[in-house]
Amino acid sequence: MTTIDQVPPSFSVHIPDAGLEPEPLDPEQIVSGEPVVTGKVLWESPDGKQVRGIWQITPGVVTDTEANELFVVVSGRAMVEVEGGDTLEIGPGDACVLREGDRTTWTVHETLRKAYHISL
Repeated sequence: MTTIDQVPPSFSVHIPDAGLEPEPLDPEQIVSGEPVVTGKVLWESPDGKQVRGIWQITPGVVTDTEANELFVVVSGRAMVEVEGGDTLEIGPGDACVLREGDRTTWTVHETLRKAYHISL
């Protein structure tokens, strides 16, 4: 049984001003440019299967294999090509859903910052 002492407090974060920490990319993910990734986990479930946070990437082109993710773009612009699927043009205010296992190529035009929820 969960008691009130075990539940984390409610909180808010102003996403544009949130301090982020370096999250180095695997050099094999970088297709072109010198993109830099930073982020901050805001909450993680006790079992580690749910993660919420903020993530940012500077301009460049990178590849990734996605988790089950919902995110909202706060600032910046990018094109996300989903292998065998659509090409998503994303910018401020856009919500995006990526499926676990999607192989993607991100072409980041302007430094992109997003708030995300990942289910592992």
